[in-house]
Amino acid sequence: MPDENRRVFQIVIKAPVEAVWAEITRTDAPILCFFNNRMHLGRAGLAPGSKLAMRSVDGKYTGVVGEILEVQRPVRFSHTFRFTNFSDPPCRVSYELKAVEGGTEFTLLIDDLPAGTKTAKQMVQGGRMIVNTLKAVMETGRPTLGIRVLYGLFKVLGPVLSPKACRSEHWPVD
Repeated sequence: MPDENRRVFQIVIKAPVEAVWAEITRTDAPILCFFNNRMHLGRAGLAPGSKLAMRSVDGKYTGVVGEILEVQRPVRFSHTFRFTNFSDPPCRVSYELKAVEGGTEFTLLIDDLPAGTKTAKQMVQGGRMIVNTLKAVMETGRPTLGIRVLYGLFKVLGPVLSPKACRSEHWPVD
C-alpha cells in the first residue's frame, strides 16, 4: 500500500554528481529547476539548523521557507518545507544524488506530506516538474520551452497573484 505522506521522484541525469549538487544548492543565482527561485540562507549558510527561503528573482516574494536538516556534500541535502501562502504544516524534502554509469541518479523525496492539503497537491504536481527541469538544465543548459514560458508568466503575473503575506519582509532568514 502506497504511503500517502511520502512521494519519491527519481531520474538519471547526464551530468556529474558535483555539478548537480552545485545547481541544487546554489545561492548566487536563481535555481532554474526550483521554479526559477533563488535560495537565501541564514547566517550559518548551508548547514543544519540554518533557515532557508526560496525567493522570486527580484527578492520581493518568498514562496517557500524551511530549516536545513542535513547536508552531506555532494550526496544528500534535506530541509523542512512550507509554502508561505498556505497555513499547512511543513513537510520534509530531501535530495539524494548517486553517481551512476553515465551521470547522476537524482532522487527527490518528500516526507511527512500533510495528506489532503493544498501543500500535498502542489508538491505532487511540482515534484515531477522539478526533476525533469533539473535534467533539462543540466543536460542542455536551460529548461524546456514550456518551462521557460511558464517562468515568463510567473515574472509578469507574480506581483499580481502573490499574496501580501508572501512578501519577503515577512520571512527573514537571519
